[in-house]
Amino acid sequence: MKLTIRPLSYEDYDNTLVGWWKDWGWEMPPERDFLPQDGEAGAIVYDDTTPVCAAFLYNTNSKVAWITWVISNNRYKKRNKKKGLDLLVSTLETIAKNQGHKYVFTNNNHPALIKYFSKSGYSKGTTSTELVKRIN
Repeated sequence: MKLTIRPLSYEDYDNTLVGWWKDWGWEMPPERDFLPQDGEAGAIVYDDTTPVCAAFLYNTNSKVAWITWVISNNRYKKRNKKKGLDLLVSTLETIAKNQGHKYVFTNNNHPALIKYFSKSGYSKGTTSTELVKRIN
């Protein structure tokens, strides 16, 4: 297993991520432009040539960056997936820090991801419901 990471490309959304969201039966972003930089502000991890996991990093006008839309390859070996997730999250945290952010926020409703982030030093906040409205 040789893990590598690279920035998300425009093609990753249609060629990889949409399929992953469908495989998991998860909600996906309503449209590509809902994502930061039209889906290119984030990273994807590979095990040699096999994509493992990806996430997006939103910048804010505060000291908070937001890691979200964390998704993985449903067909990838679970025992190695944690190493990929470790690389993904630590890389996005480093990017956020280098951009001047002091905090990283994440949200999700998947029990395994909640457990992962809790064990990685993230504090659990209040439970909320995500609501989205298109305004134009």
